[in-house]
Amino acid sequence: MTGGQGKRSPSEKSVPATPASELIGRLRRVLRPEELDCACRETLDGALDRFDHLERRREARRRLSSARDHKERIAALLSFLSELDSLTEAESDRSVFEEMALLFVEIARSAEAGAASLREL
Repeated sequence: MTGGQGKRSPSEKSVPATPASELIGRLRRVLRPEELDCACRETLDGALDRFDHLERRREARRRLSSARDHKERIAALLSFLSELDSLTEAESDRSVFEEMALLFVEIARSAEAGAASLREL
């Protein structure tokens, strides 16, 4: 953990802290008084470390799922955008161009949100 909250395994150093991880750090400070015997302290530390690891994995799965959802949204929007191929500059209903522009905007928003989810991993 950071800030003297305990030790973290080397594989966890690159994993960002989650709200649950921060809570675990606070719990560790409260539940781990110095007078605990070594066996009890090791058991508590092990349990808190396992819980922290599970919470980090759960959060990583949620973020990856979010990125996949954005990918699916982009794929659906691209199917609507394929209608652009059948349009010409002589289109009488000019609002169709605004609708296509909005599809591009929505694709960009989903791409940004998907990228943000992946960066948080």
